[in-house]
Amino acid sequence: MSLANATRSEASKQFSTSMWWILAIVLVAYVGFTAAVLGFVFAAASSGSLPGNAPQIPAEGLPAILYSTATAIGYVFPLLIGTLMVTTEFRHKTLTPTFLATPKRGIVLWAKILVGVGVGVLFGVLGVLSSAVPAAGLLAGYGLHTDLTSPDTWALFGRMILAYVLWVLIGIGVGALVRNQVGAIVGVLVFTQFLEPVGRAAAAFVDGLSDVTRFLPGAASDALAGASVFNAATPGGTGGASLEWWAGGLVLLGYAVVLLAFGHLFSWRRDVT
Repeated sequence: MSLANATRSEASKQFSTSMWWILAIVLVAYVGFTAAVLGFVFAAASSGSLPGNAPQIPAEGLPAILYSTATAIGYVFPLLIGTLMVTTEFRHKTLTPTFLATPKRGIVLWAKILVGVGVGVLFGVLGVLSSAVPAAGLLAGYGLHTDLTSPDTWALFGRMILAYVLWVLIGIGVGALVRNQVGAIVGVLVFTQFLEPVGRAAAAFVDGLSDVTRFLPGAASDALAGASVFNAATPGGTGGASLEWWAGGLVLLGYAVVLLAFGHLFSWRRDVT
C-alpha cells in the first residue's frame, strides 16, 4: 500500500469522527473568549479608559501580544488532537487492521504525520482568527492601531500556524510513545497547564532558571510566534521565552523529531495488544 493510499486512509479516519470538530469548536470558543477579555483589559488600559488610578500601559506591541493568545494558551488543542490521532487507535484497536493492510508500519506513521500537518494548518488558521478578530475589533474600538496592514503582523500569523503544525507532530509523537490514551492526555494536561507555566513563572524570580525554562516546549512555541501574552503578564515581561523565533522553531521541531523517533523505535513497532 503506497504512502498516498495510507494518507487518504488516515485522513478518512481523522475527519470521519467528531473529535476533530469538537476540539475545533472548543478552541475557537476558548481562545476567542480569552482574547476578547484580554483585549478589553489591555486596550482600555492602553487608551486610559480604565476607571480610577489604573496605570496606562504602552500601546506599542500590544496587537502582537493580543494576537499571540492563540499560541500562548491554545497550543494544547493541536497537541491533544495529535495525541488522539494515535492513542484512539490503540484504545479501539483499529491499528490491527491498519497494520494488516499496511505491513510497513513506518508508512502508517508517515501518513499520520502528513495528515497531522494538514490538521495543524487548519487548527492554526482557526486559532489565529479566534484571537485576531476580537482583539483587532477591541483595539479599533478604543482608537488604537491594529497593525493588520503590517507585514510583521502577517509574519506573526504565519509563525503561529507553523507552531500549531509542530504541536500536532509533537502530539503524534507523544501518542506513539505513550499508548495509553488516558495516561497520555493526563500527562499532556498536567505538563502544559501546570508544570511548565509554574516553572516559567518562577523563572521571573529565580536567577538562572530562565536559562532552562526558555527551552521548554511552550516557551519555544512563544519564541517562534515572536510574541506572548504569557510573557507580558509575567513580572518583567520574562517567563523564559527569550530565544530568537527561528531558534524557538528549531527547539519545537526537535521535540517533535525526538518524540516521533522514540515512539517509532520503542513503541510503534511493538505488537498491538
